[in-house]
Amino acid sequence: MTLHELTIEQAARGLRKKEFSAKELTQAVLDRIDAVDARVQAYLTVDREGAMAQAEAADQRLEKGNAMPLTGIPMGIKDLICTKGLRTTCASKTLENFVPPYDATVIRRLKDAGAVIVGKHNMDEFAMGATTEHSAFKITRNPWNLDRIPGGSSGGSAAAVAADMCLGALGSDTGGSIRQPASHCGVVGVKPTYGRVSRFGAAAFASSLDQIGPLGKTVMDCAILLNAISGPDPKDSTASPSPVPDFTQITGEGLSGITIGVDRAFMTAGGLDPQVRTAISNAIGTIESLGARCVDISLPHTQYAVAAYCVIASSEASSNLARYDGVRYGFRDKEQTDLLEMYTQSRSKGLGPEVRRRIILGTYALSAGYYDAYYGKASQVRTLIQNDFEKAFEVCDAIVSPVAPTPAYPIGDTIENPLSMYLLDLFTLSANLSGIPGISVPCGFSDDHMPVGLQIMCRHFDESTLFRIARQFEQQAGITGKPAI
Repeated sequence: MTLHELTIEQAARGLRKKEFSAKELTQAVLDRIDAVDARVQAYLTVDREGAMAQAEAADQRLEKGNAMPLTGIPMGIKDLICTKGLRTTCASKTLENFVPPYDATVIRRLKDAGAVIVGKHNMDEFAMGATTEHSAFKITRNPWNLDRIPGGSSGGSAAAVAADMCLGALGSDTGGSIRQPASHCGVVGVKPTYGRVSRFGAAAFASSLDQIGPLGKTVMDCAILLNAISGPDPKDSTASPSPVPDFTQITGEGLSGITIGVDRAFMTAGGLDPQVRTAISNAIGTIESLGARCVDISLPHTQYAVAAYCVIASSEASSNLARYDGVRYGFRDKEQTDLLEMYTQSRSKGLGPEVRRRIILGTYALSAGYYDAYYGKASQVRTLIQNDFEKAFEVCDAIVSPVAPTPAYPIGDTIENPLSMYLLDLFTLSANLSGIPGISVPCGFSDDHMPVGLQIMCRHFDESTLFRIARQFEQQAGITGKPAI
């Protein structure tokens, strides 16, 4: 196994044993980026000089014997998380040349842990999309089949991990944007409980839904990453003060004593690909073979999740993106001399069609005379969805479902029909609306060898159970294979 193919767990062990240096590991990842990223298009910015400097500092920490689990580990970052001195674009023309003067809290915590940041990943502009086709700069491709989408909006991060162009990554999840691309690219992705991880320094899409989380090659890699980035933050009032357990302490053999909830309506949902249904059914069988008990549950208001999400997320986006007006920073149409026209043209030219669509929808939903009918009603539906989960967790410890209704589909399939793209998030949206944690774990392949992911969701702040179930399933299922790129 070459260095860039290692998991975080394996690389950390090798670094501590001095089998190779952090500089050698980082150079191997940079060489891998040079070899394959021209085809995958996962990176918007690669910081070779900065990465090697960080790797040298990591080697010094290793030499002194004060290394942490992420010391010397090459990481990639979704390009909406601020990195001091390193361009952060949100994949938008309006922020094409923005270089933050500060680090996001999660970046500071990664640096404190000794991680090496090699670059910033492509994404759907301002995280609005599910395919990574809505970037202002490039279309990222799925390493398993370069004609397919990688998912989104963290598609660049998932594709980079799958193609061994970093050992782990940070993405953001507003409606499934970590879990869905993880499923499509055959990696592990975690959306933590809302508030588990600080959002300070992450460009806001929908503030009540956004959550930063890890993507990795294994469940343990994601546990290591979540350990490093979790915890309270005085700079983020929504960051929870709840204590952070050691997520890597996954105890117990098998899943005896665990009860798994299954909503059979998910398995018969319209649009669910038969091959995905088979993979999820087999995964449930594997979980039962580990000693877990499966029970039927009902989440009746999930059918309204897409509609509620579209209204809530678009409304919050219209408010959050009002700051990009061409005045203080970002793209400005300098041809305009009239102030109002400068506002209009700067936003029209600086923001892409998907972002403009959601801003217009959200502005309408929040307008006088329509607020109660749309945003108010969507908020009520959100409460019903939260109540559904609370009732379900009275009888089970975790809920399993598909991540996405289909495997990754060809690039361009939903460009002309945005509604079909929104509907693809049916299984993931509810976790964001209710604030619970969720994980995507590879559970099989379609007939044309595209990955399929299993979603596991748990109670608020119960990521420990989430990792226990996911890790046991991962080891028992033994889903193997790498993209031939």
